[in-house]
Amino acid sequence: MMTITVIIPTLNIDEELKQLLAVLPKDVIIVNGGTDTYSFAEYNIINTNPGRGYQMAAGANFAKGEWLFFLHGDSKLITGWWDELQKHMKNEPGKALAFRLKFDDVGFFPRLLEKWVRFRCRVFALPYGDQGLFISRELYDEIGGYNNMPLMEDVDIVKRIGGTRLKMSDHVIITSAEKYNKYGYLFRMIQNGFCLLLYKLGVEPNTIKKFY
Repeated sequence: MMTITVIIPTLNIDEELKQLLAVLPKDVIIVNGGTDTYSFAEYNIINTNPGRGYQMAAGANFAKGEWLFFLHGDSKLITGWWDELQKHMKNEPGKALAFRLKFDDVGFFPRLLEKWVRFRCRVFALPYGDQGLFISRELYDEIGGYNNMPLMEDVDIVKRIGGTRLKMSDHVIITSAEKYNKYGYLFRMIQNGFCLLLYKLGVEPNTIKKFY
């Protein structure tokens, strides 16, 4: 059986992360970019500077698994996710995998955004980091892994993976809608789209961060 290391970048250890850890195997690396330090006897914790791209890369450097599963700390995995990974390793070993996104919120706008994400993934092969990324160590090393970027690290790595080496799963991963509820769905959707446009136009991520 191929080995899997789960890598989670975070800025703090909260209840959402603890709930996620409860369903994960023991080979987990938590990359803490926050100001507080933590120690869990059963998990590997790396304390680094903040920056999700940097944290992902740092976690991968310490990972021992033949496959790497990058997750956000506010993700929730649905029953069957482990079987989905096993099936992917057997049937699509040369491809990376991302899940179908669902928000932990009710109403029109969460469902609308989910439909937009599915369209974006099908047409442009462009999942974001909150959809998880499951990738073999071999492919990860081949494309150069995560770059040290303050944001857009997920768009950057997916671009280098390429659409022909990316599998979109129908299995759901749930993510927090907190940032959308805080600022409003329409505002956040427009903001995300604007940041993506700037990135596509070649604007530096450090500059884009000012608008995020």
